[in-house]
Amino acid sequence: MRRVLAAALAVGVLGGAAPRPGAPAAYRTAPDARPVRSGAELPGPGTYLDEIARGETHTYRLRLDGGSDVFLSAVLAPEPGSEVDVVDGLSLSLRTASGAPCGPPNDIRFYGDTARPVADYVSRRVEPGRPCQEPGEYVLVVEGVGRALGAVRRRTVEIGYVAESGGGGTGGTGAAPTGWRTEPPAGLGDGPSAGTARGGTGFNDAAPVGDGTWRDELLPGESRFYRVPVAWGQQLFVQARFANGTPPPGRSALPDGLRLALYNPARGAVDERKALYTGAPATLFLATAPAAYANRTQGATEAASAMRFEGAYYVQLALDRRAPGPVALALDLGHLPSEEGGGEREGGAGGREPDPVLRAVGIAGITTGTVLVAGLGAWPVVTRRRRRPRGRHAAAPRETRAPL
Repeated sequence: MRRVLAAALAVGVLGGAAPRPGAPAAYRTAPDARPVRSGAELPGPGTYLDEIARGETHTYRLRLDGGSDVFLSAVLAPEPGSEVDVVDGLSLSLRTASGAPCGPPNDIRFYGDTARPVADYVSRRVEPGRPCQEPGEYVLVVEGVGRALGAVRRRTVEIGYVAESGGGGTGGTGAAPTGWRTEPPAGLGDGPSAGTARGGTGFNDAAPVGDGTWRDELLPGESRFYRVPVAWGQQLFVQARFANGTPPPGRSALPDGLRLALYNPARGAVDERKALYTGAPATLFLATAPAAYANRTQGATEAASAMRFEGAYYVQLALDRRAPGPVALALDLGHLPSEEGGGEREGGAGGREPDPVLRAVGIAGITTGTVLVAGLGAWPVVTRRRRRPRGRHAAAPRETRAPL
């Protein structure tokens, strides 16, 4: 099995044979991802690959210094369009070598019966009074969870290891943003098309996009990913408009058949929207909190707290596997500066010195110019202006206009 995994890594795709014509492509793994097995050491920031089944617990050792924040993500990527149980997924936790938790575990679940890549992270933050502040050996624990229904299947897990040099818990430029727009800005989706953007299979091949309207199409059971830059102090507005499709046979609707999700640069879940698939036009919309360093300690909601980085954010769109055919879509993107401005860490972006956050180890070179995510891809930051829906700042799903 390990040899098969290593061979798949050579081409950057897990899932074996090439996709059938008209079938969704398998998740494309990072080209420099290294295969690991339970009990192995993660020698440093980067991307690693393993396989896990329901009921298994895998552990990975890593050595942390006493001055860097660390984010450890897991992407669960089953065969696209395959059937899963609503509670299938992973449980992540970070512990000391003696087993003491560094924080609460984080559950990553499908919350639906159509497979799609799902991701989130656990972290160690350097901050007085928080656990796990000492340098030494720590253990990342990844558990395959779910109900015992059907055959046990092994699924790809892509592990991301990102560190922030300089100690993330001591910077900041004041309070986190407290007010922002929750409705679409004027003109979102009303301008000319920015072109066609064929979304990628995941984080590693996500299509680069910016403000404007982008056209694409989803196959049944498919997820597509797009990466969009967000600078300090910016809000991101994301609207997905799905065109008419074929009604599902034998039923009036597919629950949660259309999905929109957003992830931050460290692959942390920011927010999600979902809607019934009926074959009729539908629109999903979300607005983020302004990106601000202070969100990591002062974010008013989980979604606001996840807007803690400057860099490439990832939009994921997905269609239920039982949809009778492909669905055309328009992806509308827009940015607005926060009315409160700023948001960067002291000495960071905003035209000053390169930000030490997510730099040198893990994610490097965050300035107003370029973001480089070690093992997670690169993206120029344009400075021109799973979570489930939650929080008083989260905008409700919208299904109010013809999509295309």
